[in-house]
Amino acid sequence: MGVSDNTVGLSLAVASSAFIGASFILKKTGLIRAGKGGVRAGGGGYTYLLEPLWWAGMMTMLLGEVANFVAYTFAPAVLVTPLGALSIIVSSLLAHFVLKERLEKLGVLGCVSCIVGSVIVVIHAPQEHMPNSVEEIWNLAIQPGFLTYAVATLVVVAALVLFFEPRYGQTNIMIYLGICSSMGSLTVISIKAIGVAIKLTLDGMNQVAYPHTWLFVIIAIICVVSQINYLNKALDTFDLAVVSPIYYVMFTTLTIVASGIMFKDWAGQSFSSIASEFCGLITILTGTIMLHTAKEEETGSSAALPWPLDRGSISWCISLGSDNLLKNVNEDYFAALQSSPAPV
Repeated sequence: MGVSDNTVGLSLAVASSAFIGASFILKKTGLIRAGKGGVRAGGGGYTYLLEPLWWAGMMTMLLGEVANFVAYTFAPAVLVTPLGALSIIVSSLLAHFVLKERLEKLGVLGCVSCIVGSVIVVIHAPQEHMPNSVEEIWNLAIQPGFLTYAVATLVVVAALVLFFEPRYGQTNIMIYLGICSSMGSLTVISIKAIGVAIKLTLDGMNQVAYPHTWLFVIIAIICVVSQINYLNKALDTFDLAVVSPIYYVMFTTLTIVASGIMFKDWAGQSFSSIASEFCGLITILTGTIMLHTAKEEETGSSAALPWPLDRGSISWCISLGSDNLLKNVNEDYFAALQSSPAPV
């Protein structure tokens, strides 16, 4: 008995999340080591380019992205996309044990929610029909349902870029994330078509001669460039702790909607299975938000302290030049911070 396409796609999606999650730790460790011997990356330095651990992280991330790309070839987006949340769990757990970053109770609850939601999605994920050619995928793309979605997406993106971004882009996070999430849903569809074309070509059915293959390649390049451009704008303008969960929720939701319309992922499924998938998806999204909220709270609590209290002391010096110390207390004392040198 052969292994089903869903099983292959599931394995690749999980492997992708593991690689990507681990890559963050490797790159951060490399950045820390590089910062000790030169100018930090945050200060404009590039000494991390000489750090092997940083390059190991880049290669690991590349492997993860390739695995994720191939996963879309074998399994529906409703299965592959939500499992991307597992990379957050991997990076959070490794950061706790390797980098000694504390994983708060809310973060643990977020990890559990992501795992439970992923299991629910995997159990109820639909089996996808593998197209026999890129031309078949193109025929699915020009059906009225998906054409309506694609046109509506492009109209919304055009309105956001031309009208809303110049006015509200620097103050409203939904502008940049709306653009990159909408384009991201079309990116996944195009990448899936390219993956199917590569798979069929390797199986002996050459898809290179089809003009639709190259049309999907062009669409994918345009969408990827647009997506990365506006995601970078969002990251440069707003806090990562806010951008990451909102972007993940919007990108995942729109990708599943686009894939469901085009490939009819839920055709033939019972209402209970579809409802279970949505419950699993909501559980994953909730867990993702809790994980980022825990990180944001930890960062905020650390930033709230104007100095490391464990490295200094406060001395209250009260002048004795007044007959009544309490009467003119505002004039008769001052607080001085005596900071001890940080341990090496």
